[in-house]
Amino acid sequence: MKIEFAPRSLPLQRRLQTAAVVQWVFSFLCLAQCCAALFVALLFTRLWLLSALYAAWWLLDRERPCQGGRRVHFIRNCVVWKYMRDYFPITLVKTAELDPRQNYLMGFHPHGVLAAGAFLNLCTEASGFSALFPGITPHLMMLSLWFRFPFFRDYLMSGGLVSSDKESACYVLQKPGGGNLLAIIVGGAQEALDARPGSYTLLLRNRKGFVRLAIQSGTPLVPAFSFGENDLFDQVRNPKGSWLRLLQHRLQRLMGISLPLFHARGIFQYSFGLVPYRRPICTVVGKPIPVQKKTKPSEEEVNQVHQKYLDELSRLFEEHKARYNVPEDSHLEFI
Repeated sequence: MKIEFAPRSLPLQRRLQTAAVVQWVFSFLCLAQCCAALFVALLFTRLWLLSALYAAWWLLDRERPCQGGRRVHFIRNCVVWKYMRDYFPITLVKTAELDPRQNYLMGFHPHGVLAAGAFLNLCTEASGFSALFPGITPHLMMLSLWFRFPFFRDYLMSGGLVSSDKESACYVLQKPGGGNLLAIIVGGAQEALDARPGSYTLLLRNRKGFVRLAIQSGTPLVPAFSFGENDLFDQVRNPKGSWLRLLQHRLQRLMGISLPLFHARGIFQYSFGLVPYRRPICTVVGKPIPVQKKTKPSEEEVNQVHQKYLDELSRLFEEHKARYNVPEDSHLEFI
């Protein structure tokens, strides 16, 4: 393998952008474990009281991830996210207005390897979410597992992340006064195993829980597709039925998270590493799909709304794909 090194005279701006992305990748790969290790290590030092006090606070605050989280505007507006935005770059496109008097449930597609578009567009203000959708407060669901790590849970909540429990979803969607948007990356961890450049396969055909939730709460559904999300990393070949795919599925069932074997570029060279490629991501938010509230919807009613959602998502993809260099013969595939 020929290694291509980055020029030494890279502008300061590009170095800052790379540093911002590196810290983001680190935060999702290692920060949780580092926080847990720090919490335990402090117990065996003269600073043990810090961990003891935090443990007491953690006990009192344990329900917060299921109750809308605790966003910190300083963190959401931190300049590091703007450098991360410009690295790819990442843009957010609005195709319809969202009424701040209503709550919304957004289906976000695809997951990609690390969900860069979902995180930056919904958990930071780098792409101008609040300016594009005034009066709307975004919340992004994340596996409850990650909220069990000390300190890391507070970092997650500061951006607007909430746990992926039904209780958590109902809390956001039933908030009086409206103005809340709950985003669910419907394909989840399993979809990440198919995230590779040129892939438009979505794990959505039999995922109907979010549709049932929208009907039960009477919340409009909003489809969103992130063009370029799957182009950030290459992934070790893992076709269905292969030993690697079987191992990944088994680990997912045990741990709740998938472990895609991905790679891209390095910090100082462009040939191999865990830093994502500089490829543009554009997240397009579609128009709301009205939903009639029903406490106990039938399977037929859920299927009808689900099909309507699939049709609207496909239309959104077809209308915008040419603008983002997607081949004309490429279409969404639902599995």
